[in-house]
Amino acid sequence: MSVNAPRSIDEYLKQLRSALASEDAALMQDALYDAEEYLRAEVASHPDRSEADVLELIASTYGAPDEVAAAYRDTEAKVKAALKTPAPVAAAQASGVRRFFAVFMDARAYTSLFYMLLTLATGIVYFTFVVTGLALSAGLAVLVIGIPFFLAFIGMARVLALGEGRLLEATTGERMPRRPVHPGPSASWLTRIADMLKDVRTWTTLLYLLLMLPLGILYFTIAVAGLAVALRLALAPLVLLVGDLGLLPLDPGMIQVGGFSYGSPHSVVAALLCMALGVVILTLMLHVARGIARAHARLAKALLVTS
Repeated sequence: MSVNAPRSIDEYLKQLRSALASEDAALMQDALYDAEEYLRAEVASHPDRSEADVLELIASTYGAPDEVAAAYRDTEAKVKAALKTPAPVAAAQASGVRRFFAVFMDARAYTSLFYMLLTLATGIVYFTFVVTGLALSAGLAVLVIGIPFFLAFIGMARVLALGEGRLLEATTGERMPRRPVHPGPSASWLTRIADMLKDVRTWTTLLYLLLMLPLGILYFTIAVAGLAVALRLALAPLVLLVGDLGLLPLDPGMIQVGGFSYGSPHSVVAALLCMALGVVILTLMLHVARGIARAHARLAKALLVTS
């Protein structure tokens, strides 16, 4: 066993954290969870041996902290390469106009727009859950059931945060945790309560879930307003086509397109201009959706991921 070999689980995790210091915080959280889960299970399965002896045995199978860190880096690089969405247009050769409209070929733009529309529903659920949970935790604090209820509430909040992270990673591509934070060694309820109250991540997680309601309202409003304006303008020629073909009993003057009535001599030109403007607005909307989703993913990582 080398001089710097860890002699305890905490020391092993500290060395692993140091080896992954330059990596993504979400990757570090996953690696620390996997390592702690495995190490504590191995120590528990060898009650006749000391923790240092078990770690020495594990070093030849699971690996030393630097070896585990290297393995996670390699795996992460392979996963990123496999999941990376190819750029629709090579930025070096494409013109500015082509890059602007290339967003229609970017799948992340559509998933980001979907996320903006979804945040209203998730924001309502998260906000209701946190407000109800905090109110009941405070009300039940004087009763015996108050302690397990608070533990369950915080546990559910972390599960929601983990699910929110997986949704964000799927829609934006931002790396988020795939494992929760390990609860650590067994401890009494009062110790766990104290640890949760001292853990900054407990409060940042609840803050994030509360913020999702106002942010969800904002994102939903931007998405719906942008889509409504863009699609109404872009589909303007269809109104004229319906009237010209007599598919619906429309009277001249009933339909206004870009300030011109259907049947007027300038209605076709106005409709085409409206269609062009609608396409431009829709393109801008996709760019905005992609930017908002990326910024929100960074906010989520700052509040939900353990540093």
